Amino acid sequence: MDIEKIESAFALYLENIQAIQAKLKTDFYDALIEQNVAYLGAIELAEITKTNNDKTRALNLTRQEWQKVFQFVLLQGSRLAPMQANHSLTPDSIGFIFNFIIEHIHKNNDFRILEFGSGTGNLAETLLVYLEKNIDYIGFEVDDLLLDLSASISEIMGTDAQFMQIDALHQQIMEPVDMIISDLPVGFYPDDDLANQFHVHDKSEHTFVHHLMIEQSFKYLNHKGFALFLAPDNLLSSGQSELLNKWIKENAQLLAVITLPSSLFKGAGKSIYFLGKGQNQIPTFVYPLADLTDKSILQNFMIEFSQKVQL
Repeated sequence: MDIEKIESAFALYLENIQAIQAKLKTDFYDALIEQNVAYLGAIELAEITKTNNDKTRALNLTRQEWQKVFQFVLLQGSRLAPMQANHSLTPDSIGFIFNFIIEHIHKNNDFRILEFGSGTGNLAETLLVYLEKNIDYIGFEVDDLLLDLSASISEIMGTDAQFMQIDALHQQIMEPVDMIISDLPVGFYPDDDLANQFHVHDKSEHTFVHHLMIEQSFKYLNHKGFALFLAPDNLLSSGQSELLNKWIKENAQLLAVITLPSSLFKGAGKSIYFLGKGQNQIPTFVYPLADLTDKSILQNFMIEFSQKVQL
């Protein structure tokens, strides 16, 4: 991976985005989508767009380099035009942990994966670029701007990803998948009539959307599938957790809970929850990851996970 090429491409891309913003009087993310479309050759909005895009093409970026360029662009966007918390970028470090777990538990080369709330597509691209598997990936995303953004990024990178504008809680007819992943949105789901169809539905108030999505995920999994979620630290102890814990006990196995450094997130801390469907009963692997930048800490985690989570 060539850092100088990544920095050059980032500067050229950012200059184009700013030029498009000025020309169209639009926000950062709409301008980023227009820039992606211009890079793909569908439109030219200004001479600087063409010049910089030609320079970027001449860099011959690899998929790994493109993934870093877009991550830096999206991070810059989060500084200039912060998104709501549920749309924030999933850190690469989380994606790499997801990668490790998937590689460990799924030995077959062909792999079907469904993401609830695919957002900007950063988590998807981390998996598609770095997982050494033939991945059939589908992302469900209800927000049309995020859908256009993730789809245009995927097209530039050349990753084979399919993004669909769907509320994940509305059941779709599709072949079962090997794994569900999600950086779960957190909050209350407003449609009580739909929520009432779920076991985790809370009759006294709106139900937590992240609880509903966990239950919903198992409807898409094959009989030995897995689910990987990034969710609040207090998922299993907060309000409405009694309903969720009851559902997990009856329908799933909680294979692992990996707590993450609070410095990674604004506000409440988060953990990774690894669930299985139709798996052999093993003790839940609980591990506090104190630092995601320390290689020795990560190595120790991987060794312990590999030894104790045998499926």
